[in-house]
Amino acid sequence: MSLRDRVIESSARAALLLTIGLTAMLVRGARGQDSTVASLEEEAMKAAVARVAPATVQIETAAGRDIVASRSGEERMRKGSGPTTGVIVSSDGYIISSAFNFADKPSAVFVAVPGRSGRQVAQVIANDHTRMLTLLKIEASGLPVPQVAPKSEMQVGQSVAALGRTWVGADDLPSVSLGIVSAMGRIWGKAIQTDAKISPVNYGGPLIDLYGRVLGILVPASPSAQDETAGVEWYDSGIGFAIPLEDIMRVLPRLKAGHDLGRGLLGFVAKNPDIYGAAPAIGSILPHSTADQAGLKPGDVFTEINGRPITRQAQVMHELGKLYEGDTISVKIRRSNQLLSFENLKLSGAILSFPQSFLGILPMRDDNQKGVEIRYVFPDSPAAALGLKPQDHLVGIAGASSTKFRPIASRDDLADILGRALPGTPAKLQVQHPDGKIVILDVKLAEMPGIIPDKFPAQASKAHALNQPKPPAMPGQPGTPAPAPKPSPAKVETGLLQRTGASGDHRYSLYVPPNYDRNVSHALVIWLHAAGQGSAQTIASQIDSWKDICAQQHWIVLAPVAQAESGWLASESEPIRQDVNEVISQYTIDPLRTVAIGAANGAQMAYYLGFHLRELIRGVVTIGAFAAADPGDNVHSQRLAFFIAANGQDPLLATVNEIRQKLGDKKFTIAYRPTDGGRWDLDQATSDDLLRWIDTLDRL
Repeated sequence: MSLRDRVIESSARAALLLTIGLTAMLVRGARGQDSTVASLEEEAMKAAVARVAPATVQIETAAGRDIVASRSGEERMRKGSGPTTGVIVSSDGYIISSAFNFADKPSAVFVAVPGRSGRQVAQVIANDHTRMLTLLKIEASGLPVPQVAPKSEMQVGQSVAALGRTWVGADDLPSVSLGIVSAMGRIWGKAIQTDAKISPVNYGGPLIDLYGRVLGILVPASPSAQDETAGVEWYDSGIGFAIPLEDIMRVLPRLKAGHDLGRGLLGFVAKNPDIYGAAPAIGSILPHSTADQAGLKPGDVFTEINGRPITRQAQVMHELGKLYEGDTISVKIRRSNQLLSFENLKLSGAILSFPQSFLGILPMRDDNQKGVEIRYVFPDSPAAALGLKPQDHLVGIAGASSTKFRPIASRDDLADILGRALPGTPAKLQVQHPDGKIVILDVKLAEMPGIIPDKFPAQASKAHALNQPKPPAMPGQPGTPAPAPKPSPAKVETGLLQRTGASGDHRYSLYVPPNYDRNVSHALVIWLHAAGQGSAQTIASQIDSWKDICAQQHWIVLAPVAQAESGWLASESEPIRQDVNEVISQYTIDPLRTVAIGAANGAQMAYYLGFHLRELIRGVVTIGAFAAADPGDNVHSQRLAFFIAANGQDPLLATVNEIRQKLGDKKFTIAYRPTDGGRWDLDQATSDDLLRWIDTLDRL
């Protein structure tokens, strides 16, 4: 053992004795010992840091893209340009770090190991895509490996330190941020939460205890997003996360073998977005998923997963969130009055995105008659091939080989039915012509296109939104109740309204046209201003330019205000969710025409809302901007379409095209328009296309 190692080992033993003495002193209720207690803890932490320092390496990257997020069109948030951190997990040269450190796709990675001269080239071996970790390998042997702190011994409230390697030399002690363990099992069972300051400097570094053991590896993390940079907006906020090293060591052999690890997916979408209050019922099953192959059905309610009782959706997410592709689970569900068990279900990996299916019609809205009246037929669509015309009514639908038709209750009912079918699916339609004659037609669904009609009938609503027909009961579950009529206030507020959000820490403007009719469903347009453009006067000016459109197109405009002049932060999505729900509770909003619109930094926030508020947002409009976050998969029961505009001279055009390609690969419906307006403005032709696009978001 070297002199350095003996010193460290001696310090660790001293730290342990000091900690025991500290505990004894506290148990005896010693008084007037505050300074002694603080000094003992300080000495213990110093010894702990010294013990872990030899296994805490410095990482630097070269080249690659340095933009991982953006606060405005000009001032971009960049990945930390200095060195960051990793931890040795195997004496033969394997190092674990946060995937954030490699989000820029560097062309080279260099590692400096304490006690060894120079930097060594590191190879990326594998990635853990659910815990956002990256395994590196350098050519070395005999490297120090830190002791793992067992999860069973971790306690909320215990003292910890977050270590990181900055510009100091690799042989110097790492930087230290002190805190406590503030929660366990966070980020759906995957992470330890700490109030120690966590930032790009120590992402990939260790979270250690007073004994010099490593509790976990520091990462940015978010409960609602999955990409490498998710959660970075919380750095130095008092909310930081670490992946338990015990869990990492359990899967280390798979990572060493070069196997990327993905999240294990059962393959369903929850029926209700309220993950804490509503029953854990399945809303829809993803095609070809584990749930689909096992025979789970919409309406099934989870009662148990892996032997643990389940009463709400958050518990389902907690049990499934920590599992990998290939892991097996057992579930119990309630289906009507039956309790069913499904044993040893092997979780699938990333479920392929599927495009939305398309019949080829625009429906008449707010109709109190059962069925769907056709407002417009898209040329070259399956509906056009059948010879369907405006004023025809779709009254029933069945599988291609079935003779039992399911009645179609309404537009939303048909949207739900088609949302569960893949393009290419054959079906039968019951169609009632205006003369009362009913015919049965065979159809094969197509893929939802991004085309925008040049012209279609102006009438879009029958103005009976408060008296919609009740959808028929699905097998194994009661029918979905008709929407409850909204209460009739003494006076419905219209015009430009200034409001404070439900949380009380932000404000928003709301414009309701003077001709608002509660029996007509309105599009909700969420306007997200650019950085520095959130003054009441600027927002009022933008809304003023839309007043005629709001009256003619039946729009309600919601304009939240960013809390910082520098622009929107991802953490502001939750207050916006609350604002949207508040407006929905007070006004008649079309659930298929809720749209987020923005330019520059506002457009990036529009992308973020579309990706993360999937239960609410149905359309995203961006002007001259790119998305920093990953869009996720195209979920068939949560339709989402994009209208992307960009000037041909825009310096961000390459990144705009990159997100177009990414969205296309995920099978999202996209309408792209080059514009001759300013960098963040639309020319008249593109503006007209946008109006028609919003009016056709409920295409079927």
